[in-house]
Amino acid sequence: MSGLDAFRHEYLRVLRRFHAGEMTREDWARWDASRLTAVLRHVTARSPFYRRHLAGVDIDRITPDRLPELPFTTKEDLRRARYEVLSGGLAEALVFYETTGTTGPPTPCPRGPKDVLTSNAAIEEAWRRLFRDRFGDRMPVVGLMGPSELYAFGDVFTAVTAALGACHVKIWPESPRVGFRKALRLIAELGVEVVVCAPAMVLSLAKAARHHGYDPARLPISVFLVLGEICTPQFAANAAGVWPGARVYPTLYGSQEALCIATGAVTGRLHLSRLNYLVELIDPDTGRHLGDTGTGELVLTMLIDGIKPLIRYRTGDLVRVTPAPPDAPLPGLVVEVLGRVDDRVTVGTATLCPAELEALVLEGVRGCLGYQIVIDAPDGIDEVTVRLDPPPGGLPEPVTRQVAARLRERTGARVRVVIDPDLDPVTRTGSYVSWKAARIVDDRTAADPAAQVARQVAHRYAITT
Repeated sequence: MSGLDAFRHEYLRVLRRFHAGEMTREDWARWDASRLTAVLRHVTARSPFYRRHLAGVDIDRITPDRLPELPFTTKEDLRRARYEVLSGGLAEALVFYETTGTTGPPTPCPRGPKDVLTSNAAIEEAWRRLFRDRFGDRMPVVGLMGPSELYAFGDVFTAVTAALGACHVKIWPESPRVGFRKALRLIAELGVEVVVCAPAMVLSLAKAARHHGYDPARLPISVFLVLGEICTPQFAANAAGVWPGARVYPTLYGSQEALCIATGAVTGRLHLSRLNYLVELIDPDTGRHLGDTGTGELVLTMLIDGIKPLIRYRTGDLVRVTPAPPDAPLPGLVVEVLGRVDDRVTVGTATLCPAELEALVLEGVRGCLGYQIVIDAPDGIDEVTVRLDPPPGGLPEPVTRQVAARLRERTGARVRVVIDPDLDPVTRTGSYVSWKAARIVDDRTAADPAAQVARQVAHRYAITT
């Protein structure tokens, strides 16, 4: 049996036990310790970056409990070192991807056989369980709406749908050869019941449907599986008012660099791909270690010795990590994504993370097709304008009053809500640059580079493409 075959056999054996809830504390201790040692030996032997980065460390003495003794790996490290981070030559990979490079140099993110196997396996099981819950013993037609050809999205979900025996169709509205008109026609003609996309696309697709003469309620979509941005319960509830009869579920939390970190369940929760990572939380401002549950910036150590494992990688994401409830449909810690550390916003007397701010805006709102928050301080006191793109019947005045009241109470700022059916197109860029760049206009300071990039790409998301 080859080394890869032996790894696959052992990994799938442990994965089956994990999904069956059979892993004991002793099983986890053995898995974590053995996989951590294998990865540390792998990167120090094969990655020029990690050979330097971990120089002088006795890697055989590093246990999961002693991880904080190792230095962090940062996004800036990846940008600077680029191919030297890889643990092996590029020819050893199966496929090459890279980050979008919208706010800095793109970094290479190839995936090898072990990476593809272990990352996709978590998604496959999550989808199998969710589809069983929603569709019984049949498979739906799945529409994939990915961001770009150099992103893993298309390949990952193509492989997962094939493994499940489901038909998929790649309908990317942002592609100049597809556009929203053709995407909507294919959804209607092919009976697409599941759409996989970014949360912002859920609203953009509804707006485009009305623009092109479709009634969202009469299209066959019943499930949106979203990824790439925060998706609060308030956003999902609002989207249900845009797409009557459809449900919105977070399906994946991950990145090009760190692969599939967590997968979604029918409860709307994301569960950690536990076999593949050791998790730490740190204070984002000081780097102080906070443990492996609670709230903080997520730090990951990858346990798969693939082409680009990362050690103590600072994701830059604020998360809340909690144990899974006893009746959870998926195993693994629950990961609630609160937004990027850099996307925190100070308004009045409060500093808010993206998820908290979105919840304040969308609580009780139904059918809104988009929102944007404009912050100014014309006389030294923060003033917030919330712009809401209304549904066809408009938004009841009590709802908009409650939005203003919640924000006013939480921040102490002056707040008003404006109905704007011609919302700034930058809101449709979603996480292509950042949530903050898409949703926040902060007139108290000059536009930062991310906001400028979002403006430059906003025209690609016009619904009339």
